Amino acid sequence: MVEHVPVLLDRVLELLAPALERESAVLVDATVGLGGHADALLSAHPGLTLVGLDRDPNALARSGERLARHGDRVHLVHAVYDELPDVLAGLGFARVGSVDGVLMDLGVSSMQLDVAERGFAYSKDAPLDMRMDPTAELTAAEILNTYPAADLARVLRDYGEERFARRIANAVVTARATEPFDSSGRLVALLYDAVPAASRRTGGHPAKRTFQALRIEVNGELEALRRALPGALTALRVGGRIVVEAYQSLEDRLVKRQLTELATSRTPPGVPVELPGHGPQLRLLTRGAEQAGEQETEHNPRAASVRLRAAERILEAS
Repeated sequence: MVEHVPVLLDRVLELLAPALERESAVLVDATVGLGGHADALLSAHPGLTLVGLDRDPNALARSGERLARHGDRVHLVHAVYDELPDVLAGLGFARVGSVDGVLMDLGVSSMQLDVAERGFAYSKDAPLDMRMDPTAELTAAEILNTYPAADLARVLRDYGEERFARRIANAVVTARATEPFDSSGRLVALLYDAVPAASRRTGGHPAKRTFQALRIEVNGELEALRRALPGALTALRVGGRIVVEAYQSLEDRLVKRQLTELATSRTPPGVPVELPGHGPQLRLLTRGAEQAGEQETEHNPRAASVRLRAAERILEAS
């Protein structure tokens, strides 16, 4: 397994620092993964309490080992990030204005990609699993073997932005009638045949979009993120900050939309003064989405697709 390298670590530390300087600050790492960001933040802020969530029990075990030196300042919970309000309530934190910082490092983790048996990487022949939480029921194989062609095409189109979604879905339905899908190698071979050669030459690996779409559907990633962001933002106190790292355009658009909406005044146009309670709730801390520099990308290729956005709460949640 390759070394775990947290993406944009210095920038994450810089953006969250002003919110974590107060004594007894609380940070939620909503996707703690292998604990790289969390470890650095706990080291930088000796009074910080960390609430770390992850849906992958294997990742929690690894991060637990890494963060053990920080003692009782760490609370790790097996949960998806849309369960954040309930997690905070269970730990004795009020739901509104109880948190100083939130970090969300979205997408598939290094550990999940590197363990072939998890089925996330199209470069390795493995079982078609793709569950971030191995205790969940739905797998990529089940989607491929049971979804009607129209539903499968919808998943590929909506979550993979796949131009040839219908063509691929029809090919899958035809192929599974002879033999159900159980390995990524067979799916990759089908995709090579289904995607036109001209697109293969210019559009990257023909399996990339399909594998992304299947992973998002298996784990309900976009729906979970859509539910999670309001809960995370509501939990922030005034002066609290959120940092989100997204690795594909669907996630980044959703994050951009929610942050921009709360950073915009709700006072009707033409009203000369800001109406009470209608002002912006957030201040955007980044101009657009920030990307990793060339040096970091060379050292850590998985940083190439990152899009980082950050905001600070300036008005209490309504």
